[in-house]
Amino acid sequence: MFASANSTTPLLRSQVSFLSFLRATLDPLLIIGCLVAAVAFNGEGFYNRYVVLALIVFSLTFPGNVSLATSTTALLKEIVMGWALIVMILVFLGYATQYLDAFPREVLVSWAAAVPVVLFAAHRSIPILLPKILAIEGVRTAVIASTNDLGLRLAQQFQAKPYLGVSFAGFFDDRGPERIGTEAASRLLGTIADLPAYVKRNRIDAIFITLPMASQPRILKLLDGLSDTTASIYFVPDIFVVDLIQARVDNIANIPVVAVCESPFYGVNGMIKRLSDIVLATLIVVMISPIMLAIAAAVKWTSPGPVLFKQRRYGADGKEIMVYKFRSMTVCEDGAEVRQAQKNDARVTPLGAFLRRTSLDELPQFINVLQGRMSIVGPRPHAVAHNELYRKLIKGYMVRHKVKPGITGWAQVNGYRGETETLEKMQRRIEYDLDYLRSWSLRLDLYIIFKTVFVVLKSENAY
Repeated sequence: MFASANSTTPLLRSQVSFLSFLRATLDPLLIIGCLVAAVAFNGEGFYNRYVVLALIVFSLTFPGNVSLATSTTALLKEIVMGWALIVMILVFLGYATQYLDAFPREVLVSWAAAVPVVLFAAHRSIPILLPKILAIEGVRTAVIASTNDLGLRLAQQFQAKPYLGVSFAGFFDDRGPERIGTEAASRLLGTIADLPAYVKRNRIDAIFITLPMASQPRILKLLDGLSDTTASIYFVPDIFVVDLIQARVDNIANIPVVAVCESPFYGVNGMIKRLSDIVLATLIVVMISPIMLAIAAAVKWTSPGPVLFKQRRYGADGKEIMVYKFRSMTVCEDGAEVRQAQKNDARVTPLGAFLRRTSLDELPQFINVLQGRMSIVGPRPHAVAHNELYRKLIKGYMVRHKVKPGITGWAQVNGYRGETETLEKMQRRIEYDLDYLRSWSLRLDLYIIFKTVFVVLKSENAY
């Protein structure tokens, strides 16, 4: 993340924007391109039904994520599994809506076979072709002010990723070679005071200042010395000492601001997330409504008490919501102290044990999704009493509440489903929740939904 310190339009910024655009659009456009080619290859016209299919595929695959530094095996596995998941969703939608037969089978088969090959070839070619494409605009020569950890990490990125279009010249630091380490000392060009004169003599294009924000007087003095140069100046703040969640640079009325912790469902992403929740939840509720009616009747007949168990949970932004479940216990606890269900818990009814083991007790939460209180995928909601306990014990615990809670989540499909009887297990669950916020994409949501089916069938840690 780079924040420009002047009003120019530097080459680096255009390159970063181009990379962001490429990452977001390459996969969706290639997949749609393969569809167009498959239709033409089989002598079909690109009729309206193919336009609708292309729009659905684009919504499922945008934004993409071009891998620029992934091993061949990992890349192949990622592409094949990701595309297989998309194909399964499309087949399911086609079968549920009875539109599957509207498409010639040979078109669909050739398209499904071509996509992984084309994506793999494109992802392997990008690291080779991208530096040549960016070189058309020219490679910039850059120096870094300070050899602290942040400066060293930035230099490593410039050297390891030629597609950034930056030729790293060296460091400037007031500390001597004996204090900054052998690696940095070999690239040391002078002190901070020497920087302005060096820039003028050597036609340096970009200067990255990685001095800590506490060094404000030194930074202001350096900026004053660089004011009569033509170099682009970037201040790289040491915000990396905190745990970044969806960090980005923005501006409010031309005042630059840095988002250190932000919801991933911002703007268009929020619309995509909500739309996918509505579509999937509606389809699922229609399909499972007979099962829900049967479970409701069984709960009512097998034990006294209400059919639905309602419990207060924290929703988005820490606001309290009411979450629905089929009652699986003889009690409906929702007070200041709530004990998690444990193995062989006497409070669990015989039917409730089956419902909890198969996660069928969670089915009413699809109603919560349609109400807008929950999402299909997100951090699992905890009882308010548990939140008040763990927010005091686990750093960053409440960050998980920047988004709507989910019926399933990244932690649950990675082995942290059910009871978290130790603080360490809850800590690991929160780490997965925060990782989900950093890495969110519609493709990740679909993968979690797909993997949840297998987790439920294994019935591990469900008491």
